[in-house]
Amino acid sequence: QVQLVESGGGLVQAGGSLRLSCAFSGRTFTNYAMGWFRQAPGKEREFVAAISWGGRSTLYADSVKGRFTISRDNAKNTVYLQMNILKPEDTAVYYCAAGKDTRLVFNTIQRVGFWGQGTQVTVSS
Repeated sequence: QVQLVESGGGLVQAGGSLRLSCAFSGRTFTNYAMGWFRQAPGKEREFVAAISWGGRSTLYADSVKGRFTISRDNAKNTVYLQMNILKPEDTAVYYCAAGKDTRLVFNTIQRVGFWGQGTQVTVSS
């Protein structure tokens, strides 16, 4: 069973930066593409970014393209989300996700096999 533990959320002013981390355990990390989703109050969970097993392919939601960067360290079994130029509309609970039996990037909830517990990101205006 895969376990995912996020960290790095918090409160930041608009224009600021945060880096989220997600520690993976339980199976072989390089067998999984990884991603980040987010869910704001009253809204559906939405895709943010994904990265392939080796890190060569990435995919981003249009709303974060150019501001967020996903990366992974396969030696540390960890995936990161660097978030820059944060906006109030980025406020949400951010969830780490492991792909469902896939090493390739994904952008839908249906292709997620495992979820983390989530970490709150709040951007004040």
